[in-house]
Amino acid sequence: MNKCIFLDRDGVLNEDRTDYVYRIEDFIIPTGVPEALRLLKEAGYLLIVITNQAGIARGLYTHDDVMTCYNYLQEQCGQLIDDIYYCPHHPKYDTESLTRKPGSLMLEKAMAKYNIEPDASWMIGDALRDMQAGRRAGVRTVRIAHDSQLTAECDGCVTNLLEASRFVLDYV
Repeated sequence: MNKCIFLDRDGVLNEDRTDYVYRIEDFIIPTGVPEALRLLKEAGYLLIVITNQAGIARGLYTHDDVMTCYNYLQEQCGQLIDDIYYCPHHPKYDTESLTRKPGSLMLEKAMAKYNIEPDASWMIGDALRDMQAGRRAGVRTVRIAHDSQLTAECDGCVTNLLEASRFVLDYV
């Protein structure tokens, strides 16, 4: 079985904004992200993005916009990411969906497709819903937060992805 790092997108792989990030000119990759991905990949982890993209349901951007940003991220980070799963739904705008975090269906689909061992895998995100989705899927969790407060929903709390990668690699 494989081990995996599930990665939220906004606030983890790129800087989050108060509005939606769907254009390359707004897609800012924080310092340390490429290095963090490289360290995790070298340690044998699959890297899979798990992201809610409710702007699609709201009609603000398209599936193609999400994939354009993903392809840009891949180009900037050495093509290290293995896959992306995203939920285009929002209950206020189109429909309820079990794929939408805090639901765990995106993680579960990836686990089935890639034969991922939950006990050897992690979810890294910046929101409570990321931690909840990870817990529901049976993986450990690391939260990226500037207040660095450890809560019951996460195994670790750090301030950026590079610190999160080091936390994961030092955990064993």
